[in-house]
Amino acid sequence: MKTLLLNKDEVGSLIDLDAVLEAVENGYKAFNSGKVVQPDFISIELPGSHACIDFKGGLDLAGGYITIKSSAGGYKGNPELGLPTGMNTVLLFDASTGALKCVMDGTWITGCRTAAAGAISVKYLAREDARTLCVIGAGNQARRQLRAIIRVRDFDEIVVWNASSQALDEYVREMSEETGLNIRKCETAEEAVRAADVVVTTTRALRGPVVKKEWLKPGTHIVAIGSDMPGKQEIGADIFKEAKVVNDAVELCIKYGDTQHAVKEGIIKTEDIHAEIGEILLGKKAGRENPHEITIFDSVGMAIQDTVTVAMLYEAALEKGLGTPYEFFK
Repeated sequence: MKTLLLNKDEVGSLIDLDAVLEAVENGYKAFNSGKVVQPDFISIELPGSHACIDFKGGLDLAGGYITIKSSAGGYKGNPELGLPTGMNTVLLFDASTGALKCVMDGTWITGCRTAAAGAISVKYLAREDARTLCVIGAGNQARRQLRAIIRVRDFDEIVVWNASSQALDEYVREMSEETGLNIRKCETAEEAVRAADVVVTTTRALRGPVVKKEWLKPGTHIVAIGSDMPGKQEIGADIFKEAKVVNDAVELCIKYGDTQHAVKEGIIKTEDIHAEIGEILLGKKAGRENPHEITIFDSVGMAIQDTVTVAMLYEAALEKGLGTPYEFFK
């Protein structure tokens, strides 16, 4: 039995964002068709620090694969050792035999499948006449969200805000050159949100809400990406009261996403959540029904997103002859 090893550069060379978008859509459909087994994730934190490793795993019955992804972050001393502060690694197993088919670097995977999730929600929930996109945050995920979203919808203007003015300036310069789009920096989050038809939040979600209800125009679509642990929050809980709420997975979002605060504060009940995104893709639930409703897509990330993306990359690597085969036993 041979196991394929793929490093970061090899995985990066295989990334096709359009293919990732298609794979994640199919993964959401599989999840809401009962073809996914997805236990809760495990988080192990080093006492007295913010350093931790999360483990997410799942089974894709449709594809025949199981994945385990480890995501390490918060290791502030790593740069002194020549290591990144955060690292991701994925194990891909054949579900029918339990054989380890591939070990690959997961740096690209998490970022690209998360970007795909945001773009898919824009495709199905944003107004058709949405023309201004607001990005809150100016890090890697803010860049990836923009790259993915402009593949599914055209915008006349991109407005951006970030707490760090230096990072904001770099984002505007780099992404303007890369995309050729009209990207404008804003002095405050309020300025950016008030101008927007679509709002994407990509912060670390540690400072509390950065998007307030009174700033939103009717018909705004919100993509909440940054909240993925208890206590994290990017958007005001009161926004959920009259909004159409869509989760990637309700069970996860009421624990870890922005939805947790609206539920805990009694603003909405679990049964008030309109749908999981896969139900909309399958036609089981409606998407946007009028141009005035505010829609929220709350995503904490699911193992099925990793599984379908990793399986696609593994099969592409086999076709192109990339990677290093390794035998654990003969």
